[in-house]
Amino acid sequence: MPQNLHDFFCTNVRRRRLELGMTQAQLAAKLGVAPAYISEIEGGRNSPTITTIDRFAEALQINGAHLLTPPLEKISQTG
Repeated sequence: MPQNLHDFFCTNVRRRRLELGMTQAQLAAKLGVAPAYISEIEGGRNSPTITTIDRFAEALQINGAHLLTPPLEKISQTG
């Protein structure tokens, strides 16, 4: 179970990506990064900046604050 903001972000990115039916490669293409970077983020091996969190939120069609909250079963789409 995630314990801190970094863990919440990593878990929520993966969950939201899967909810949208996106692959890591598709999300990477939307962000203009390598698929390996998405893997690093989701695996907790890379720490995002605030700017990066905003970019992920936009690509995942979700409010950035929701990416930093304790993971729920499903992340709903919010503006």
